[in-house]
Amino acid sequence: MSHIDSLYGTALRLTRRAADAEDLVQDTFLKAFRSAHQFEPGTNLKAWLFTILHNTFRNMRRHDGRSPVDVDSEAVERAPNAGPADESPEQILSRRALDADLQAALDALPEAFRQAVWLRDVEEFSYAEIAEMLSIPVGTVMSRISRGRHMLFDRLSHLRPVNA
Repeated sequence: MSHIDSLYGTALRLTRRAADAEDLVQDTFLKAFRSAHQFEPGTNLKAWLFTILHNTFRNMRRHDGRSPVDVDSEAVERAPNAGPADESPEQILSRRALDADLQAALDALPEAFRQAVWLRDVEEFSYAEIAEMLSIPVGTVMSRISRGRHMLFDRLSHLRPVNA
């Protein structure tokens, strides 16, 4: 349970909706408890949980792609007017932890780059751990992190003071 905040933060980044993030974390813990016999003592528990989280998210996305999408048009109409009162305490805390411009730049990154940068720079996983979590080669992780950081730099470069 000591990793629940990190898992929730990452789940929120992946799903972009508080309710979906909560469901994803709950599913992650449920799968972890059911598979506890597969965990190897002495290995990184946090990395194991994040692997389950990412695999569960991928499976959910795959399933959602096959299911029709239900849209509440009234909610869509209200969305631009949604204010901070609509945010959960976790979202407020998460947003306060990051500068607003950095938050916006991270949110604008394509998902693959956002995941890699988040797991490395915020959650501080190693390249090998990220590669295992995302089921991609280490070289791809390094490339995504590098490219994601360059995209962040480009998006945030307007904030730097101009030296004359």
